[in-house]
Amino acid sequence: MLVFPLSTVTVNNMGASGKNQHYLLASRPQGELTADNFRLVDVEMPSPGEGEVLIETRYLALEPAMKGWMEARVDYVAPLEIGDVMRGNGLGCVVESNNPDYPAGTLLAGPLGWRRYLVSDLRSPGLSAVPEDVTPGAVLNVLGITGLTAYFGMLDIGVPRTGETVLVSAAAGATGSVAGQLARLAGARVIGIAGGREKCEWLVSELGFDAAIDYKADSVADRVAALCPDGLNVFFDNVGGEVLDIALDNLADRARVVLCGGISRYNETGQIPGPQNYFNLVYRRARMEGFIVLDYASRFPEAIESLTAYLKSGDLRHRETVFEGFERLPDALINLFRGGNIGKQLVAVETRADRPGNDRRDG
Repeated sequence: MLVFPLSTVTVNNMGASGKNQHYLLASRPQGELTADNFRLVDVEMPSPGEGEVLIETRYLALEPAMKGWMEARVDYVAPLEIGDVMRGNGLGCVVESNNPDYPAGTLLAGPLGWRRYLVSDLRSPGLSAVPEDVTPGAVLNVLGITGLTAYFGMLDIGVPRTGETVLVSAAAGATGSVAGQLARLAGARVIGIAGGREKCEWLVSELGFDAAIDYKADSVADRVAALCPDGLNVFFDNVGGEVLDIALDNLADRARVVLCGGISRYNETGQIPGPQNYFNLVYRRARMEGFIVLDYASRFPEAIESLTAYLKSGDLRHRETVFEGFERLPDALINLFRGGNIGKQLVAVETRADRPGNDRRDG
């Protein structure tokens, strides 16, 4: 595993230079993900038709939602069927073009799937050119689906205010790290929960969190009570389970609980229990609300403009955990569910040794 700023993205017009491969869903996970859930296949190199481009995938982003698609648990998008290409957002480079608006060398980001090469007519929703002044890491992290999730979940549902106390679980992940920073920028006092000293130090020293709780070393219940004597005004939940119950025990009056994710339950089988003390929402006259970021699609430009401004000003920071090599995609997704990532989990399709010269760098 490597943790470093995204390396360079090559921009050239040399055409396709390798074989095409896809990762397919081989079996539905039962509990934890395993390598047997995926199948790597060699496929024919596609050729672009009129108005189309051939895209070479350079980076792919890993999301917790992928496991739900594999298990057919979610109902807000169609599930993956056995034999389908694994879904995934990524960043690629046009290597052959029959479209004058997207010449060879254009960088594109969007739903590329787990494929080395693909042909697109550029009409697919979400596929767009990468601005010259935005780094690839930012595109797939802060300006990607996890950053957008943090933006709408925290600002539209959490609505943090100056002087309030905000608690974020899985705070060192891609969504939690952005959500916490947005709460800080809104003037709130922000506390993050993460696993391990390195993650907690990153939250406080680099991202500006006021405090961090190491769930691997600390009693989360004791630390939340000590750090939040007047209760929580906002809890941004990416974990569920016991952590959600602890937060519900410590709500302030009129608190807002944002249900963003539940990674603690993703490896569970059978009936999954809900929070035991939900009735504290009544006592505290609080609100608990879930959301799906796709419901905000019409407002994505608004969020991207705001997040981009924070990135350029230096008010918003990000980090990526990058695995190298297309064949590492299953390992990277498994690592995400084991909490091995700091910030966004990505895969660089080629290893550093395989990457040719370049002219664009991630900052």
